[in-house]
Amino acid sequence: MNKNIGIGIVAGAVVFAGIIWIARPDANDKGAAVVPSSNGVLNVEEQSFDFGSISMAAGKVTHRFSVKNTGADLVNISKMYTSCMCTTSVLQKGDKKFGPYGMPGHGFIPKMNAQVDPGEEVFVDVTFDPAAHGPAGVGRIDRVVILENNAGENIELQISANVKP
Repeated sequence: MNKNIGIGIVAGAVVFAGIIWIARPDANDKGAAVVPSSNGVLNVEEQSFDFGSISMAAGKVTHRFSVKNTGADLVNISKMYTSCMCTTSVLQKGDKKFGPYGMPGHGFIPKMNAQVDPGEEVFVDVTFDPAAHGPAGVGRIDRVVILENNAGENIELQISANVKP
C-alpha cells in the first residue's frame, strides 16, 4: 500500500511540474514578431464607467469601452486580464473576438496578440457578474481590466457599481 502511495505522489509531482513548465513565460517569445512601437498610441476616451445601483438578482451587466490607435505605428495588445473573477472582458476587432479573459489567478491567461492598426478602433466589452460573490457580495465594487501593449503603459479600464440584493 505504501508503494502505491509513493508512486501516486511522484506521478502527481511530475504532472504538476509539467503544468508549471508548459505555463511558464518564454523569454524568447516576442508575440507576433511585432517591433515595439515608438509612434503607436492607444487612446481611451472613457477610462471608467459606473453602472450605478444594480440588482444581484437581475444578473450580469456589460459596458463597452472604445480603444483607438491614434498613433502612426501598429500597436500590439499582448494580454488582457481582470482584477477579479467576477469580471470578464472580450476584445472585439472587426468581426474577430478575443476572449473572454478573466483574472490571472483563476486560470491560464493566454497571449492575445491583437494588432491595432493606426487609426483603427477596437472595443472592449467588460461584463460584471454581481452574483459571483454570493449573498455577501453587496455594496460598492470597483474592478479593473488591464490591457498589456507595446505602445507604452498598460491601459486600465475601470468599472464600478453599487450592488443590491
